[in-house]
Amino acid sequence: MKHRIVVLGAGYAGAFAAGNLARRLSPADADITVVNAVPDFVERMRLHQLAAGHEVTASRLADVFAGTGVRLHLARVTGVDPERRTVTVSGEDGDGELAYDTLLYALGSSVDHRGVPGAAEHAFDVTGRTSSLRLRERLARLDAGGSVLVVGEGLTGIETAAEFAESRPDLSVALAARGEPGAWLSPKARRHLRECFDRLGVTVHEHTRVDAVEPGRAIAADGGSLPADVTVWSAGFAVHPLAAAAGLRVAETGRIAVDRTMRSLSHPDVYAIGDCAHALGDNGRPLPMSCASAGATATQATAAIVARLTGRDVPTVGLPYYGNTISLGQRDAIFQQVDGDARAKSWYLGGRAAARLKAGVLRGSRWSIAHPTFGMPKRRRRLTGAPGPATVRVAA
Repeated sequence: MKHRIVVLGAGYAGAFAAGNLARRLSPADADITVVNAVPDFVERMRLHQLAAGHEVTASRLADVFAGTGVRLHLARVTGVDPERRTVTVSGEDGDGELAYDTLLYALGSSVDHRGVPGAAEHAFDVTGRTSSLRLRERLARLDAGGSVLVVGEGLTGIETAAEFAESRPDLSVALAARGEPGAWLSPKARRHLRECFDRLGVTVHEHTRVDAVEPGRAIAADGGSLPADVTVWSAGFAVHPLAAAAGLRVAETGRIAVDRTMRSLSHPDVYAIGDCAHALGDNGRPLPMSCASAGATATQATAAIVARLTGRDVPTVGLPYYGNTISLGQRDAIFQQVDGDARAKSWYLGGRAAARLKAGVLRGSRWSIAHPTFGMPKRRRRLTGAPGPATVRVAA
């Protein structure tokens, strides 16, 4: 009779949390299952590089969790019933239900087309490995002089436009921004960004909202036409409506409302981490969707779950927001710090030093996922109280 922990999603947040739970809980008491739709760990922060033609090796989740005691279930989550404490799945490892005692919801986010006509049908995106590989193939077929339009002035849009322009200088790369790219940056960092775009030949269409996407072009709100053999949509992210449909309390964005320990405000046996969690940071503001937020919320949820199951006081892990590190191709980047009110500080780091910092962040994230039980103690903590039944109902 083991306490059943089911982790939904094996991105940065889910994979990190599952490995840490396995490291800290006794396998005699806890049964940990990770549900993921694909067999590989998707290194989302490098998907724009993958699309640009760089080699980004995907780690097999079976190898990541080998020897940890974590069971990997390859399937797509189709429903959650928090009253019955079950998850409905469909996929390679069978269709049916998985029962849980503690659910860790880490399904992340996907591209948000914002209801723009033609965006879903004609635009590409870099939010998943499959979609990024599809874009990679399309760019490889694009002849010199072809046009690429990146829609969205956020982090993903900036990084994608810079990466494509550097990797394919034979293409005409443009960025459509509803406002000013990097408007949240300090004045010096914004100047650095403009100089980088000028150097790479990225054309910026400021204060340009795209209202429709068609084959070969995008239509702006003023009726103007932006040429685009390839349109890349990076104008925002959205979470799947699965949590709201299940009756979990969610914010207006659909993200699961959680307390300071990442516990659902409506269902105490459910935790949410990463992009799908509406968590307030140390500055009192909702944490942004980012790898840094994934790590912080996963650390907090893991600590809370272990503490509650082993009868210890629940610790509070810091949920800071220090700023952003923005890749600008392979040899340039910007690191912008923010203050407690999430406003950019005057100081920033740019150029090769910032690029090395960003590369270090990527390596660190990749290493933490590849070594989920690093420092495994000889004796892991035993659970207190009565764990739930061990039955897992899945049809073959």
